[in-house]
Parts: sequence; C-alpha cells; structure tokens
Amino acid sequence: MTRIKRGYKARRRRKKICLFTSTFIGAHSRLTRTTTQQRIRALVSSHRDRNRKKRDFRRLWITRINSIIRKDRLFYSYSIFIKNMYKSQFLLNHKIIFQIALLNKNYFDIISNKILIYSIT
Repeated sequence: MTRIKRGYKARRRRKKICLFTSTFIGAHSRLTRTTTQQRIRALVSSHRDRNRKKRDFRRLWITRINSIIRKDRLFYSYSIFIKNMYKSQFLLNHKIIFQIALLNKNYFDIISNKILIYSIT
C-alpha cells in the first residue's frame, strides 16, 4: 500500500488553536482535543464577562453616587436623587454623574442644588 501524505491545512488549523491556548496550563495548551475545548470555553467566558463587566461597573457607580449623596446630606437616598434629576430633565448617565461628583465637587453641588430647587417647586 502506498503512503499518503496529508496536506498542511489541518496542521495549520491546529497550530492556530495552539497559539491561542499557548498560555494555558498543562494539557490545556498541548493536546489538540483539549485545546479546542478550552478555546471554546475561553471565548464563551469572554463574551459573557464583557456584559458582566458593564453590569458590575453600573452597580459600582450607583453605590458610589449613593455614598456621596448621603455623605453630603443633599438627599436621603440615591433613588430620590435620580427621580428628581429626571424630573428636572438633567439627562446624565451614572458614569458621568460619578465622575463629576469625584473630580469636580463644586459642579456636582451646583447640579444637586438645581435639582433640589426643581423638586421643591
């Protein structure tokens, strides 16, 4: 029987997967079947955690805004602050509000006073 030499396509595909998983530990970086499984798992995790990161940062910003509001006694809670902010039509997202509160305290006080004045009237 004659010897059959395979082409380079499968080897090239496996090498590409091995380059992706080269930093993994043990068989996860060496064995073809295991590297394929680990690559799929890593891609699924990265897709899931991109959305998770957005969720976590939003929670962090809300917590920090709440602590700043309660510390300065501007409002009793975060929810009242946000409700009055939307009623007074200050359309700022949580990240921007937190950055203003952290970096420019005077500007945050001006915004909160305008919101307070609008909520009273």
